Amino acid sequence: MPAETAIQDQIPHNHCFGCGPENSAGLQIKSYWTGPDSSHCEFIPATHHCAGPTHYLNGGIIATVIDCHTICTAIADGYRQAGREVGTGDKIWYATGKLDVQYKAPAAIDKPVVLDAKITKRSERKTVLACTLSSDGRVCATADVVAVRVPDNW
Repeated sequence: MPAETAIQDQIPHNHCFGCGPENSAGLQIKSYWTGPDSSHCEFIPATHHCAGPTHYLNGGIIATVIDCHTICTAIADGYRQAGREVGTGDKIWYATGKLDVQYKAPAAIDKPVVLDAKITKRSERKTVLACTLSSDGRVCATADVVAVRVPDNW
């Protein structure tokens, strides 16, 4: 990925299991802007992230990385819309209002998982995103996500 700082690394006090750099036991995904309304993430699964068949990624992990990638994209966009760098001034937080994952195919446990999110609609309180998760060149899941702005002290 580019030399830029990951979105998650700019969000202060982020202890989230999926994306928090301050959670050493978490997944610690890293997302980057790829355009004005799109972001990209590559996640390397560990063997303990497996489903029942050990050569596939667990569906809950798939949902978690989609959730965290899109919510962090919404947070970063909130800062952009406010004309500020991520993490500066009053905190901007979003939480998951809707996470609708459609599983299309199993994701290989031994290959990087690639996530691409796009903001499809935004308002003062909500950001709607579409996300695709691919593994080994095939789409394994898609998701529609609604990120809801929450108070900075949530």
